[in-house]
Amino acid sequence: TLFRSSRRALHYVLKVGDRSRTASFFRELLGMKVLRHEEFEEGCKATCNGPYDGKWSKTMVGFGPEDDHFVVELTYNYGVGEYRLGNDLLGITVRSSQAVSNARKLGWLLTEVDGGVIEAMAPGGYKFFLEDKEQPQSDPVQKVTLAVSNLEKSVEYWSGLLGMKIYNQDEKRKTALLGFADNQCKLELQDIEGPVDHGTAFGRIAFSCPKEELPNLEAEIKKENHKILTPLVSLDTPGKATVQVVILADPDGHEICFVGDEAFRELSKMDPNGNKLLDDAMAADKSEEIGR
Repeated sequence: TLFRSSRRALHYVLKVGDRSRTASFFRELLGMKVLRHEEFEEGCKATCNGPYDGKWSKTMVGFGPEDDHFVVELTYNYGVGEYRLGNDLLGITVRSSQAVSNARKLGWLLTEVDGGVIEAMAPGGYKFFLEDKEQPQSDPVQKVTLAVSNLEKSVEYWSGLLGMKIYNQDEKRKTALLGFADNQCKLELQDIEGPVDHGTAFGRIAFSCPKEELPNLEAEIKKENHKILTPLVSLDTPGKATVQVVILADPDGHEICFVGDEAFRELSKMDPNGNKLLDDAMAADKSEEIGR
């Protein structure tokens, strides 16, 4: 396998039903910043917001710019107040004793998992594992853990086909740790020895690669008879760069987005007004009140 170091882990997409409580969790508890906020009048051509064609918003939150941090994309569909949680996303691990103390101050429900790891649940039921250690200068987001039904098959796909490097395999815990580079957020696959249920809350993990690699990547996936959910397409964001993406699904149906890196760096520039745009959108949103 060719190990692809020109690819990078970008973000994980979470569907959120309660935008204001979610915003509080990411801003006040985790201590992430709003990097950009975008409002869309209709559904996305690559179903970024799920299978919904109404008005939706996208809020990118993270500990720093998307160029060198793994961030979270919060997608909110107006009028959809909740989603059924599956067992597909097992959790996102963040190294930050600051987040742990924020959580305690906020009186957030916390569960000790093991060895200084504390579990905090975001609105919607998404699990965050907080390592109670000093927040690193680099990105505090350590890994995203996804459930798989057959570890060997999944490692073959992510490493053999997508070119991720295997950092560690733990036979006893039935996990594999993969990544495109040492300084990037890692992907941990955990064998749950049963079917992966994506619910309606299902997420998506995004990576970038040089734009010219996209057609080859698509062709390679086709050749191996794996799933392509959205063939290569251009996505527009009003007033911002147009990006090219291809959306794949791994053997368990986890959605994977590959986006052309050059245009994405342009699109993902931090917007100093991001916070205000989110706050204004939440203040103007009447659909949330109906659901309460």
